[in-house]
Amino acid sequence: MKKGLVLEGGAMRGIYTAGVLDVFMEHDLTFDGVIGVSAGAIHGCSFVSGQHGRSIRYYLKYMRDPRFMSFRSLLTTGDLVGTQFCYHDIPEKLDVFDYDAFEKSKTKFYVVATNLLTGRAEYVRLDNMKDISWMQASASMPLVSHPVQIGGKSYLDGGVADSIPVQAFRKMGYEKNIVVLTRPEGYRKKTSRMNAVKIVYKEYPAFVRAMQSRYRRYNQTLEELEELEKQGQILILRPSRDLGIGRMEKRPDKVRSLYNLGREDAEAKIKQVQRFLREGRRDRNGSI
Repeated sequence: MKKGLVLEGGAMRGIYTAGVLDVFMEHDLTFDGVIGVSAGAIHGCSFVSGQHGRSIRYYLKYMRDPRFMSFRSLLTTGDLVGTQFCYHDIPEKLDVFDYDAFEKSKTKFYVVATNLLTGRAEYVRLDNMKDISWMQASASMPLVSHPVQIGGKSYLDGGVADSIPVQAFRKMGYEKNIVVLTRPEGYRKKTSRMNAVKIVYKEYPAFVRAMQSRYRRYNQTLEELEELEKQGQILILRPSRDLGIGRMEKRPDKVRSLYNLGREDAEAKIKQVQRFLREGRRDRNGSI
């Protein structure tokens, strides 16, 4: 039975996931596959390359740099997240990503992106992080990012079509999954106005429909996850309390607090995580 790790996105809230993953590395936890969406993919790749502490280190150092993520970047480049700085300068020069370790890892790594033409999620395995296009596509938020062109097709944030790709991973054969969420228990996504989406993406009606139905799909997924956890098929880690941190958080103390919460929650559940990964899948009554 293949063991998987599923990582939700959430922009700056994803630093919670980085805290969880650092604790996993400290306890030498390994997985057959990792799948990440948006920020989940950003932090998940450093887990696969075994670079403990890398995410929180470069976030705290560069997150207030306007080249990292800022409205200035949006106004000057059309992208809220600075493409050159985040996808090239940081991993290639400033806080170097270990490309060799990633390629040698036995853990398969997948990212999720949304196809604008079809409005559907595409799940792509990456074995070479030097081509950053799929990572960028997965993390490119609608309305504040240019669509990423790959093979003549346009892509954006994987969270639009599949924010928590547990079912997709299960279909790939990863039957025993740890799922890291970035919202506390009880959270449900609400509907929001789509006027700007309808205008900006009028040439992509399927993508507009995916955006409109995103909240329903997300909430349904949460209900499915809770049922799967009751059945012993997955184990969920999520923030134990709401620190009130948004997608664009820039306060270092808040970011550090959320990272520390990820560490705290992971340590509190580490024995349960280890036991879950050792044991076979349980049925509803807890029997092996």
